[in-house]
Amino acid sequence: MVFSSITFLFFFLPTTLILYFVVPKKYKNTILLLLSLLFYAWGEGIYIAFLLLSIVGNFFCAKKISQKGKVPLFFGVLFNILLLGVLKYALFFTETLNSVFHLHISSPHIHLPIGISFFTFQALSYIIDVYRKKIHVQKSITKLGLYISLFPQLIAGPIVRYSDIESEIDTRTINLQKVTEGAQRFIIGLSKKVLIANTLASTADLILDGNTDLLSSPIAWLGILCYTFQIYFDFSGYSDMAIGLGKMFGFSFPENFHYPYISTSIREFWQRWHISLSSWLKDYLYIPLGGNRKGMYRTYVNLIIVFLLCGLWHGAAWNFILWGGYYGIFLVLERIGFIQNFLKKIPKLFLHIYALLVVIIGWVFFRIESIPQAFLYIQHMFTFSEWNNFASQLQYYFTPKFSILFLCAILASTPIAQLVKRKYRMYFIQPILILLLLLCSLELASGSYNPFIYFRF
Repeated sequence: MVFSSITFLFFFLPTTLILYFVVPKKYKNTILLLLSLLFYAWGEGIYIAFLLLSIVGNFFCAKKISQKGKVPLFFGVLFNILLLGVLKYALFFTETLNSVFHLHISSPHIHLPIGISFFTFQALSYIIDVYRKKIHVQKSITKLGLYISLFPQLIAGPIVRYSDIESEIDTRTINLQKVTEGAQRFIIGLSKKVLIANTLASTADLILDGNTDLLSSPIAWLGILCYTFQIYFDFSGYSDMAIGLGKMFGFSFPENFHYPYISTSIREFWQRWHISLSSWLKDYLYIPLGGNRKGMYRTYVNLIIVFLLCGLWHGAAWNFILWGGYYGIFLVLERIGFIQNFLKKIPKLFLHIYALLVVIIGWVFFRIESIPQAFLYIQHMFTFSEWNNFASQLQYYFTPKFSILFLCAILASTPIAQLVKRKYRMYFIQPILILLLLLCSLELASGSYNPFIYFRF
């Protein structure tokens, strides 16, 4: 089940809210846990067993870690890595071994449970923080199960650390203001997903899944620009919905996006994009590897390792690893002394263009699984062919609806929309939100194109 569906909006969510608010306080965690498991089982069926295995396994691992320290931590980390590795990477590694060493190892096609990368990273942060004594071990399996499986952020993040909601699991304040703010945030996220991301997705898929050999430069740019906005509004929209839902149930989830496309460096981009993953990688991988404490060259190696693994986390394919390494290289380059000094002298407008160009090219590697096809696509972007027929080529795609939403995507990816919202909040924000909810409902009821990029993760 996904948030952008009629089933969720008009059946699951209202039922959940009613049940949650009518049950006595002492049963709220239990009912929310049961409903979260139902939410997951709705789409995953028997594969909910892996989510339950994660809950039970990490519950007992954490108890042993709190008593005996390092040895149970090793087995706890191994347990989570094996759970993720077997389900997500077994086929990829087997195919790679077969290809490199000309072997014939058979590997079954294992179903990838939705959201496993997210809830596994949450579980890892929990047991590691127990070991570091940053948090107390949770003695109730119901409460730990709620933390790992809480449905608002279960399938697409943000990656919530136990310390973020530790106190709220036991005691949380729920009032009309929080519910209203949560509902508003949810509608904004839903609108990003249904109205902007889905509209641009149809054009992006049409171009990016088409015959790369026949692409002209204008169409190649249009396709990847549509995908650039699609992935941002799809993912940030889901994060907004998760944060809004969390607030409706009394939880405060961390922000996950902060206008990443206004960045003036790749380092800044990763401080604004998927913030919960970036901070997770920093605290649980980059710093344990030594961070920047062991000299310049070790820092560079650590950055490359972290972003190669970041790419692998996103998907079990070589294009994701290339995408991660690509960012690792730019992060290293931006730390080299003479390049740092050079970048400081460049006007911000050109730095913004540089960062945006790097990000857009990166999305080509992320989106196109075939690496040769990805490079061919980039080649078409920069051959500057057929620009004399620019207007006629784009006329087919730029329908009135598409044109309006493409412009909305540009504006909404900057802080302009937030400034307008703050200034005129009391005047017309509420009617606009009601209109947006109605438009989203009509789009979903009509069976319009509704892909979910992060199913693969």
